Amino acid sequence: MKHFVIEVSYQVPYEQVAESVAEHRAYLQIGYERGWFLCNGPQEPRVGGILIARAPSLEELQDFFKQDPYALKRLATYRFVEFVPVKTHPILAEWIKG
Repeated sequence: MKHFVIEVSYQVPYEQVAESVAEHRAYLQIGYERGWFLCNGPQEPRVGGILIARAPSLEELQDFFKQDPYALKRLATYRFVEFVPVKTHPILAEWIKG
């Protein structure tokens, strides 16, 4: 598995994004069920969000986010940063191994 930080950047005022937050979070649950996501949440101030993820490939992760309600409604864009975890807290060992 490859590891990523995903930065979500809102393309419209948050008030417009807020209408789709529940739908977006429900969609992210699919990623959690696949074992791809460790955590996610909004940035402060509310200009986007951050996710810590793992996936078989960048392409599969990008394809997943193409179906996110934020993407489908053109509310946000995504920046994918791949990284290699070299030091982690022991409680993450199993998740990191994938």
